[in-house]
Amino acid sequence: MSGNTQREMLGSRLGFLLLSAGCAIGLGNVWRFPYITGAYGGAIFVGIYLICLFAVVPTMIMEFAVGRAARRNMGLAFHILEPRGSKWHWGGKVALIGSYLLMMFYTTVTGWMLYYCWYMASGALSGLDAAGVGTFFGATLGDPVAQVVGMTLVVLMGCGVCAMGVQKGVERVVKLMMLGLLFILMALVIRSLTLPGAEAGVSFYLSPDPSKLEKTGLFPVINAAMNQAFFTLSVGIGAMCIFGSYQSRDRSLTGEAMWIMGLDTFVALMAGLIIFPACFAFGVEPGAGPGLVFVTLPNIFNVMAGGRLWGTLFFIFMSFAALSTVIAVFENIISYSADVWGMERRRATWLHAVGIWLFSLPCALGFNLLAGFQPLGPGTSVLDLEDFLISNNILPLGGLFFLLFCCLRRGWGWDNFIAEVDQGTGMKFPRWLRGYVTYVLPCLIIFVFVMGYVDKFCK
Repeated sequence: MSGNTQREMLGSRLGFLLLSAGCAIGLGNVWRFPYITGAYGGAIFVGIYLICLFAVVPTMIMEFAVGRAARRNMGLAFHILEPRGSKWHWGGKVALIGSYLLMMFYTTVTGWMLYYCWYMASGALSGLDAAGVGTFFGATLGDPVAQVVGMTLVVLMGCGVCAMGVQKGVERVVKLMMLGLLFILMALVIRSLTLPGAEAGVSFYLSPDPSKLEKTGLFPVINAAMNQAFFTLSVGIGAMCIFGSYQSRDRSLTGEAMWIMGLDTFVALMAGLIIFPACFAFGVEPGAGPGLVFVTLPNIFNVMAGGRLWGTLFFIFMSFAALSTVIAVFENIISYSADVWGMERRRATWLHAVGIWLFSLPCALGFNLLAGFQPLGPGTSVLDLEDFLISNNILPLGGLFFLLFCCLRRGWGWDNFIAEVDQGTGMKFPRWLRGYVTYVLPCLIIFVFVMGYVDKFCK
């Protein structure tokens, strides 16, 4: 079996960077990061999170390397690169299972973004105070028809782009989304920082306060930061592996990964500079949970000159951020079918459109018809369960799998990994990190994985 078969490639380096960043930049940055930061005390969490990002970025580099070396999806890449007689290829199924699990709630939340584009454009939120916007959001979640329609629209949009191919569909669309998103975010940060009372939000966000760490405890904060790092970098389910398989060998992968992590971190930090000044300006609890962005941001736009237009544009491009991840993960699923099952792209696209739609129904109905199902305790929902399964389990364990495969002699091995990752111009992978990625990082991932269960079920 060979990884040299002709394969559609990305059209440019910018396309690779923005597409990979587009997979990483999404709800993890503009939805999940701000509310988790608020829940775990602000600045202390941000600092620990940045450390965790650098700690886990080798897993992203290894995903890229495996994909580029094999020129295949994670589902087949291990089969191509593994030593004869070994069973590493069994782990390839994580690409399909993990991607489905992520999309089971990601499509629903992206649907919320699309609805808010319309709500802002139509003026449905104009004149509402913070409590009124919160009530409006609750009513949106409580409508099962609206939730299913929004989720369905996301599935159709994601699959429609993927059906057009890698260059003409995925690369071209995501590049436009990312460039627009960055421009809008920068403008909104400036506006949010000029709100009355914004200084308190900036202080909460960027000024360390050890007393907040005492309230939550160190281990829960580290666990949340590490899980957020895996979630936002989208490592562990092969999404980066597939984009590595579309990448040429003229640039070293370490440098490219650092660019992508930098873009991802920039957007996450910018999102916080929009959210937290607004929270304190309007008296909204910064740890208010997943609905924070749907309560806080409309209040920003209600007091801005031309706020209805800015609000519409923001939710359009925030939808783009979410959709870029949807498209990237859909591409991972579709490429799995093409590489492992030999399925034609269009057939695979619409087959999985039906599958993802069906598996997304529980989350779409989790805030209304299935609201009585509280799998992780009172007040939890289907979304919380699916988020826990992917963030606390699949992503870190998938990252661990890539680490072991690239570092162990009975896997692909360190020498093969270094030979692949260092091809091309740019930053080379630090050889002195071998001991860290072989022994320290795997132990850290296992420790955080265990602590996640302790934090969740042993309080």
